[in-house]
Amino acid sequence: MFAKFIGDKAFYRKLLMMMLPIMVQNGITNFVNMLDNVMIGAVGTAPMTGVSLANQLLFVFNLCIFGAVSGAGIFGTQFFGSGDMEGARYSFRFKLLFCGLVSALGIGLFLFWGEELLLLYMQGEEGLTDAAATLAHGKDYLLIMLLGLIPYTLVQCYASTMRESGNPVVPMLAGMIAVFVNLLFNYLLIFGKLGFPVLGVRGAAIATVLSRFVELGVVLLWGHRSEKFSFLRGAYRSLYIPKKLVGQFFLKGLPLMLNESLWATGVAMVNQCYSVFGLDAMAALNISQTFWNVFSIVFMSVGAAIGILLGQMLGANQLTEAKDASYKMIAFSFLLAIGVGAIYLVLAEFIPLAYNTEPEIRLLATRLMQITALAMPLDALTNAGYFTLRSGGRMLITFLFDSCFILGVNVPLAYCLGHFSGLPFLAVFALMPLATLIKATASLILIRKGIWVRNIIS
Repeated sequence: MFAKFIGDKAFYRKLLMMMLPIMVQNGITNFVNMLDNVMIGAVGTAPMTGVSLANQLLFVFNLCIFGAVSGAGIFGTQFFGSGDMEGARYSFRFKLLFCGLVSALGIGLFLFWGEELLLLYMQGEEGLTDAAATLAHGKDYLLIMLLGLIPYTLVQCYASTMRESGNPVVPMLAGMIAVFVNLLFNYLLIFGKLGFPVLGVRGAAIATVLSRFVELGVVLLWGHRSEKFSFLRGAYRSLYIPKKLVGQFFLKGLPLMLNESLWATGVAMVNQCYSVFGLDAMAALNISQTFWNVFSIVFMSVGAAIGILLGQMLGANQLTEAKDASYKMIAFSFLLAIGVGAIYLVLAEFIPLAYNTEPEIRLLATRLMQITALAMPLDALTNAGYFTLRSGGRMLITFLFDSCFILGVNVPLAYCLGHFSGLPFLAVFALMPLATLIKATASLILIRKGIWVRNIIS
């Protein structure tokens, strides 16, 4: 039984070689986002909450782009596994075209209806937080951040394809450079250091936009000058993609993009259900989610590595090996989440002390973080299960498993508990992991059946 779930040194070396660069890149990015959040939190509760509400909207956009690159990425991973560089090039072109369309739609939506979307999260009592100031800060932050959506989209197209080729180091290094730029200008522009003006929330947004242009510059220069990324040779000579392949991209990729978009929408809707408890609850939720993003990077990176490694195995027709590896990778992710969750549980008592906010909000944030720490192993199982099912192109199953589940179970549960149960916010939040338990159980059953084990490019 242990042999089924525990691999040898070579297995973990290969997994770590893929996982660690992804973890470092995402970890540094989320760590700087955390510092950004803490810096804004030092200005006051209203700026912190306004930025967090704007980031709820940007989170949906980011996952739409993630879904768009991931849809074509399923094919890209298997093309790289079979050594087909022309196919990988077609996959890259499709990402550019499709993500460009998604970006244009996202920018238009936020530009014309940004304020209305922000107001959706301001439904409850005002409590200790100034609602008018919160809305003003959210609008300022969102409008400036629109300038960074195009470079962000292009970076995702390049970085995802580089990872699919088995070379995650370049995106990692580009992310590290961008993070340094972001952190430096956050310090200079939020607080007005070294002669720069005190811009507060606007300074945080400007710093983020600058860092995204820097990250894009690094990826472009390195990618097009390196011999490792042969798929970029001739990528812009035309935008030609074979019609048959376009149809396959849409057949498999569009459901995945819809899945990611609907899942992100579901998360935003759950948080909107929490808004009935007031802006103080949203402020505490912002602190909790910011640090959850940092601590969850470990098992999230394992999930990304699972999708890439299993996709390459399936593309090379190593079907038995892929199924065997999936059990070991899922077990590895689960055990890591237990360890990280234990650390998070302890640190939750001290993390909110870094924020210039009211003691009641700090205490609520601590309790929210402790609940998510206890639920982290379940989140790891569902994340690993999602990437495993996705690696074989089972789009309908992942669609039902992911977005349909959150819209059909999580959102109604949060809405009913928030509006009709009469329970306090903390109790409602503590009941939500019950839905994750159901989802984790379903994912393990589907994986055990092996319906995801197939080559989709041959």
